[in-house]
Amino acid sequence: MAKRIAQSSVNWAALAERVPADQKAHLAAFKIRSDSYLRRVLANPPEPPKINWTVYKNVVPVAGMVDKFQKQYEALTIPYPADTQTAQVEAQWTEVKKAIEAFVSESNKNITSYEKQINEIKALLPYNQMTMEDYRDAHPETALDPINKPTFWPHTPDEQLDYVDPDKPAHSGH
Repeated sequence: MAKRIAQSSVNWAALAERVPADQKAHLAAFKIRSDSYLRRVLANPPEPPKINWTVYKNVVPVAGMVDKFQKQYEALTIPYPADTQTAQVEAQWTEVKKAIEAFVSESNKNITSYEKQINEIKALLPYNQMTMEDYRDAHPETALDPINKPTFWPHTPDEQLDYVDPDKPAHSGH
């Protein structure tokens, strides 16, 4: 005889935490269906009803008929479906675990890199205390460099001689 299911083994609260907000209604509908199915299963007895065969043997006049029915009734077995999906789910779960571990290790590398950048920024002087030389040392790519890269005032890209406006189409030379 198959094992009797007494209660749902689904942790609905933990499942609801992982479901996106737009799917909550579907999860609620599924939970209602699952609970109603479980109630219907539990409403029935776990074992088939016992039959008093001696009463029927005394009442039924056809010889051997009750014995035949009794044999068939006792030989009746309700097949419990074989579990064919657990192995596939476990295989998928191992793949998901590998992806999670890869994501965590990549995230930890990013966290280390970002913490290094944060510490570098914290080590800088506050901008209101920096001199132009301090700013150049901290940010050489954006600092003014009048000797190696001279620019015209107000030192914005659109005021420079080699500036090309990205909004204007390029003129073809006729």
